[in-house]
Amino acid sequence: MNANTPRQSPAERDESAQQLLSRTARDLPAGRHQFHKERLMAQIHQIQQEERTAAAEAVAPARTRRLRLPRPAITLPALAAALAGTVVAGVVMNDGGGVRDGGVATGPALTTHIGAATTKGVPQLLGQISLAAAATGGSHPAVEPGQYVYIESKTADTFVKTVGDKSSLASHALHTRKIWQSADGTKGWLIDPAVNDSSEGETLSLPDEQGNTPVGGLNHPTYDYLAKLTTDPDRLLATIYKETKGHGNSPDQEAFTTIGDLLGESYPPANLYPVLFKAAAKIPGVVVVDDAVDAVGRHGVAVARLDETSGQREEWIFDKKTHVFLGERSVQVKQSTGEDALMKPGTVTFTSAILKRAVVDGMKQTP
Repeated sequence: MNANTPRQSPAERDESAQQLLSRTARDLPAGRHQFHKERLMAQIHQIQQEERTAAAEAVAPARTRRLRLPRPAITLPALAAALAGTVVAGVVMNDGGGVRDGGVATGPALTTHIGAATTKGVPQLLGQISLAAAATGGSHPAVEPGQYVYIESKTADTFVKTVGDKSSLASHALHTRKIWQSADGTKGWLIDPAVNDSSEGETLSLPDEQGNTPVGGLNHPTYDYLAKLTTDPDRLLATIYKETKGHGNSPDQEAFTTIGDLLGESYPPANLYPVLFKAAAKIPGVVVVDDAVDAVGRHGVAVARLDETSGQREEWIFDKKTHVFLGERSVQVKQSTGEDALMKPGTVTFTSAILKRAVVDGMKQTP
């Protein structure tokens, strides 16, 4: 997953950029890719220009660069190296060295114990989670025009870092991520030191690559779009399969991942929220993991599904008693081949914990 290709010819750089975009599209769930495709392309063009400038200068030590996406990318080559030596959320960060990148220390791979999975009790658990979600409807206000959905989380991830012709695993240390999104999805702001150049964050109020205002959809799940979705589980799942056709490694995995995206960083209306779990119960291959840990160390029970192609298991983590959604993580459970073989079983490719989710009256306002 090369993200730094120094001293390539212009043609090679253009080809590498397209390969990277294609690879990123495959690695990222639809909800984490389509909305910010234009930002990825802008970064690719910026990197190409920087490399053209660097090629005209004297030979210098290899540098690492990172493509900045407003949402964390699972196994995206977010390039850097730095010192990290701590244990968080059941995820082990071993000692390593290097430089700081984007304000977030980076180090070797995050690892964890792979929890046992079973298909036993899946419908019952998702039924309980759905009931708990329905019970919170009174504390789940609607988002009015001019208001913003505010989500604060803690995240960390592991990625393939390539410097020259050498690839290795690195990680972004656990850090705070804050995002604001308008009800119609046309305005937003992100503060995430793993992807921002400035500590003040960056705007998400951008047109798409054609200069058009983004339209709400499963790839861009605005509150207004979600409010119009059917609340019938069968019809909802059919819509998800239809809109995500051709994405991901399999239709079932992409459907599961899409619902997971809605749980993690969107604001489903009160009447839709419990239906998401009823729809998830109808996806083949869903399992229960009795013990999973979110990014801040909270233990819970996970609803999960294994992507047979990548060997990664996506886990949605819930409180064992209240069944409140805590966060999510992706764990490598099967050995991959090629460059992906660097991701050994037990590697945590992404982990998050939702700390706050609220409706606020202004951009950058907090509850």
